[in-house]
Amino acid sequence: MRTWAIALVSASPNEKIMSPLRHAFIALLVVSAFLLPGAVSVPQAHAASPIIIRFASLAPAGSGFMKVMKAWNRSLKKETENRVELRFYSGGSQGDERDFIRKVRAGQMDAAGVTTTGLGMVARPVLVLTAPGLITEYDELERARTVLHGRFSKLFKEAGFVMLAWGEAGKNRLFSMEKFARPADLKTLRPWAWKDDPVFASYVTTIGANPVRMGVPEVYGGLQTRMLDTVPASALAAVALQWYTRLNYMAKQNFGILVGGSLVKQEKFDELTEHDQEVLIDTSIRAAKANDTLARRDDDRAYASLVKRGMIEVDTLPYKAEWDAVAKKTRESLTGRVYSKSLLEAVEQAISSK
Repeated sequence: MRTWAIALVSASPNEKIMSPLRHAFIALLVVSAFLLPGAVSVPQAHAASPIIIRFASLAPAGSGFMKVMKAWNRSLKKETENRVELRFYSGGSQGDERDFIRKVRAGQMDAAGVTTTGLGMVARPVLVLTAPGLITEYDELERARTVLHGRFSKLFKEAGFVMLAWGEAGKNRLFSMEKFARPADLKTLRPWAWKDDPVFASYVTTIGANPVRMGVPEVYGGLQTRMLDTVPASALAAVALQWYTRLNYMAKQNFGILVGGSLVKQEKFDELTEHDQEVLIDTSIRAAKANDTLARRDDDRAYASLVKRGMIEVDTLPYKAEWDAVAKKTRESLTGRVYSKSLLEAVEQAISSK
């Protein structure tokens, strides 16, 4: 009908007389052509704009972590045919992890890469993964995450978030301006405890020291002014955040692993098609595995580099019984107020199974 209508409208300009009946008939055909579904060719709309996922992170812009994140974005865009894209806000430009979670909930951000401190603000029991002395080796962490992934994912979902992938940032150990070797030595020091992390604060309190509570962005300034002189960190984090420039001693033995992960708000996740949701999760897991490999390697390198730069290694092994006793007492004190006894036992069982 469309061709017919166009042909009639394009009648020869030499035709000077057209009956009223024919005028009405042509008008009817033209109107019909526009009303019939698919009858008219209209200019194709521009491809829909991609769904942008705003992603916050404390990691510095040029860090290995952010390089992996950018590679993740390239894979995500390619595999969704540019329907989904990540936009990163790195280096703590959006504040501390508490700000990330608040902004995601408020719709100002959509996702975040956070440590267990940030994860714990969404699902508090996840903090069990950083209970002192519980998980100190990577293979233990992998077993715990694998066994308990479903349990933790459910907690995040109930809180309105989707867990995309787990991550890590090296072995958590003590650094200090002052010499230390046993737990009692911290009583005369000023150890930093992340203001939103109840785990390390409890650890320090159990020792008998007074934790200095502040956010990550404030730590470097705190070290400069000596408001604090001792920090828990991985060698990788100490280098990336430049904390090492103010520190002199570093424990050889670690008391945990810096655990983290990527979260996206459920509402944002639901904007994606089922296919693109699967791609987002799949590419995030691949990126996380690549980052874990990189983090483990770079943490070892950072440790060696710090020793080479003159950082003094502290062997806490001669006082292992004292450190273990403090760690065990801390885990027990956190049971019932941060995580359940059954969850702690589930983690203990997971890491002990081979």
